[in-house]
Amino acid sequence: MVFVIVFSCSKDIPKKSSLVIYSPSSRDFIDPLIEDFKSKNPNIDVEVIIAGTGELIKRIETEQNDPLCDVLMAANINLVKNNQNLFENYITTNENEIMDSYKNIEGSMTRFMISPSVLIVNTNIIGDIKIEGYSDLTNEKLKGKIAFNDPSSSSSSFKHLVTILYTMGKDDINNAWDYIDKLCANLDGKLLTGSSAVYKGVADSEYAVGLTFENAAANYAAAGSPIKLVYMKEGVIMEPAGIYIIKNAKNLENAKKFVDYMTSFDTQKKMNDELNARAIRKDLGSSPILVNINDINAITDNAELEKIDNFVKENQENWLERFKTIIENL
Repeated sequence: MVFVIVFSCSKDIPKKSSLVIYSPSSRDFIDPLIEDFKSKNPNIDVEVIIAGTGELIKRIETEQNDPLCDVLMAANINLVKNNQNLFENYITTNENEIMDSYKNIEGSMTRFMISPSVLIVNTNIIGDIKIEGYSDLTNEKLKGKIAFNDPSSSSSSFKHLVTILYTMGKDDINNAWDYIDKLCANLDGKLLTGSSAVYKGVADSEYAVGLTFENAAANYAAAGSPIKLVYMKEGVIMEPAGIYIIKNAKNLENAKKFVDYMTSFDTQKKMNDELNARAIRKDLGSSPILVNINDINAITDNAELEKIDNFVKENQENWLERFKTIIENL
């Protein structure tokens, strides 16, 4: 009788399951979302591992015969496109509400936020140095005071590399590479190793300016840090960040739940209103914190974004090798 009672009661206790997420996101952004997801799904244990996008993609590739992760969250679309074989096809239940420019036409690449590149400036130490765009970063007064990552390991830095090459090299790509030579020289041998090192380094007054992404910089500004965001006058590619389910994920159904959660109205509104992130749904207004897209030299045209995607796909490996050579020859 005791066995029957215990057994019948145990059937009413939901079984615990897991979800493992890899992400290059800042903790300020991802942690509130994970806590909210767990409150809505109390029977799912969630583990989040933070690292650079390049490192995470290499890890996923190494683990593909025995995946240790279920979801890659907030990695740049361009860095993932060349590795689509590592991810499952899944169309979120919220796909109809996503802006037409950012549909999951590939099958495995769900966009969930627009994550443009920005310059993050420390207003306490920048002094009278004018920062309006990339061209201002070659000012000799900034030598050794610029925070930048290795673009081969950081999606945010790779996006800056793409933006520089596209916006400053439209007429002649060599003009953009000449600029990168000067920028790298002004780094004074300081190439950082993680996205967080850039925005934290500027916020902590180790550097005067850094090349980072909007959400991370906006979080510091909203929290009262001596920070301002600069949207490059040369142009800002309004590239989305994606969320991707790992091929043969061990917790596939939980991964699908998480993708649906991240694209849901409530979550997108939370991102938009509280977490300084640009939502991607049609049925939400603009962020109360972020600069209106109409006030940015923003690249949003579908045809142009597709052109940039192809530009990256054809040249990514050569660009990274050339950048590495520039750094090594300093």
